[in-house]
Amino acid sequence: MSSEPLAKKSIMGKLSDFSELVMFKHSVFSLPFIFIAMIVASYVDTGSGWFGWKLLFLGTVAAVSARNFAMGVNRHLDRDIDRLNPRTKNRPSVDGRVSTVQMLFFIVVNALVFVVVAYLINDLAFKLSIPILLILGAYTLFKRFSSLAHLILGISLGLAPIAGVVAVSGEITPWSVYLAIGVMFWVAGFDLLYSLQDIEFDKAHKLHSIPSRFGAEKTMWIARVFHFLTIFFWIGFVWSAHLGIWAASAILFAAIMLTYEHYLVNKDFTKIDRAFFTVNGYLGFVFLFFIILEVV
Repeated sequence: MSSEPLAKKSIMGKLSDFSELVMFKHSVFSLPFIFIAMIVASYVDTGSGWFGWKLLFLGTVAAVSARNFAMGVNRHLDRDIDRLNPRTKNRPSVDGRVSTVQMLFFIVVNALVFVVVAYLINDLAFKLSIPILLILGAYTLFKRFSSLAHLILGISLGLAPIAGVVAVSGEITPWSVYLAIGVMFWVAGFDLLYSLQDIEFDKAHKLHSIPSRFGAEKTMWIARVFHFLTIFFWIGFVWSAHLGIWAASAILFAAIMLTYEHYLVNKDFTKIDRAFFTVNGYLGFVFLFFIILEVV
């Protein structure tokens, strides 16, 4: 066997390890809302939802690099916790497939890419790039001392629509704030449900989370309140941006999907993965689809 196929296999294997490390498939949670904000910003500013190929490329690279940075920091700082948790002990950051040096290099490269891309977008994006990275890296630290970590994660993904409107309009608009707050409560709500899997582990290792502090039943009620607030602020987004029936339909379908998510988890905790990945993954794209219908 020649060295070339082995080298190719090694490269592909390493890419697969990094993809697993940052759970690249979870990009479905943030990417649609960046594009929603960019489409609406362009539509409000120019009457057309199309913001150009340049911003499409730069926005995608910024979103991916920011998320890679956040997940890289999370995996690097959480190695001691992940090593003890049966659910996470086989992650590449724990079992040695991705070394500490490789993780740090990955984190630094993605941070630099994000800052450079922000510079290429506009001045405000560049000025906000470092503060955004600091917020993205804060989630891992917060769960060591505060149950508010779920909301910090929500804020991290809520920055996606803010970044989108800044890229297109060079400013932060009221409707984008409503959209972002809705995303924050959406993410915090489904993170609460996902964290139900780790109640006993979090208690045993003195990790701060709402489930370990308040128990499963109260956590599910808090998640319901968060998702009610999600719909409330998304209605505010549609109203503030002066959007019409298709955007309103996006909110209706989001409400139906979140209700179904709570039904699944309430019925059977073993359905948490299905609720987390499937329902929430589709929600962003359904929302994006209706926003595209609105502007075309």
